[in-house]
Amino acid sequence: MKSVLVILTQANLNSLQVHESLSATMVLATFGCEVKVLLQDAALSLLKSELAFDQIKHAFKIASNMVDSFEFYDLTPILVESTQQQHPFVIQSEQEIEFIELNAELIQSFDHVLYW
Repeated sequence: MKSVLVILTQANLNSLQVHESLSATMVLATFGCEVKVLLQDAALSLLKSELAFDQIKHAFKIASNMVDSFEFYDLTPILVESTQQQHPFVIQSEQEIEFIELNAELIQSFDHVLYW
């Protein structure tokens, strides 16, 4: 079984690319890949799931709603760098989170790395 590390960096309400990245991640998980998701930088906003979509303010639907379904795709726990433990989105999250050190050893433990 191939293992894939997906590193997401785009904000929750930023663009259609976030939706495409999350969709591709869920497809990989559906078809037998062992997938781990690492949220970095602006992508930590995906942990804030109580946002409400307002079509007047937002160009795209809220991507964090897709993250809420990760448990059904065996995509939990979500990986977050240890240095981000005190980030407000991480502290307030209801998601299962695993804190990691992003280093060469971790990256080399995966067959493929996708960076979005």
